[in-house]
Amino acid sequence: MRMRNPKDKDILISNCDFFYNGFSNDHPIHVEIGMGKGKFILEMALKYPEYNFIGVEKYSSVASVAIKKINKYKPENLRILITDAINLKEVLSEKIDVIYLNFSDPWPKDRHAKRRLTSKNYLESFDYLFKNNPHIIMKTDNDDLFDYSLESFKDYGYKINKITYDLHNTNIPNITTEYEEKFSQKGIKIKYVDVIK
Repeated sequence: MRMRNPKDKDILISNCDFFYNGFSNDHPIHVEIGMGKGKFILEMALKYPEYNFIGVEKYSSVASVAIKKINKYKPENLRILITDAINLKEVLSEKIDVIYLNFSDPWPKDRHAKRRLTSKNYLESFDYLFKNNPHIIMKTDNDDLFDYSLESFKDYGYKINKITYDLHNTNIPNITTEYEEKFSQKGIKIKYVDVIK
């Protein structure tokens, strides 16, 4: 179910100082596609100032909630984009080092498989974004999406660096998302894979 528009959405977006227009340094750039309310990407930017971060969100109503959080801390190494992931090559061609796919919409019906962010058409579009070797880190609560993604990564030439079906019982460094905390509280194990090509 899509979130309702916050009352201050238009003001937050029109006054946002964090829309992406480049960075003033050459630090590696990490992108979260589908940043939601911004918890993960904000905490990553605060914890790792030696990297630049971009949060991408399709829906302005959700992005406005992230903007409100970002406004409290004003990290210099964090920017956002409100757009569909398929359009990113127009803005971020050959600029990105790592893509994070956190709790993406699983699009469970077979006829919607092309809409999954790990489908071949999205993986092809991501190729244009990477500066060097493609590198994707994915987390999900959804078993079917995880299995589908593993096959899709393999078919597209990615190799697995790390994988676990129970992230919170590993020593893999992890910053949680809002969804992740909600699912974990329900006892759902978090799937994680780090792939490179």
